[in-house]
Amino acid sequence: MNYRIPNDPYMLLSYINMMLRDRYSSLEEFCLVNDADISEINAKLNAEGFEYNEKLNQFR
Repeated sequence: MNYRIPNDPYMLLSYINMMLRDRYSSLEEFCLVNDADISEINAKLNAEGFEYNEKLNQFR
């Protein structure tokens, strides 16, 4: 079941980290399954000071 990906950066952060924790082994897998643009997600979250940590599989 795919949900609409939030546009607000803080809601996006919470949503993505929850999905990565509960369902997906990587950001790439999340984007592939949800037809999401990885560069757009990174740009939005990087602009707020968050970076994806591949080892932890979350944005921090």
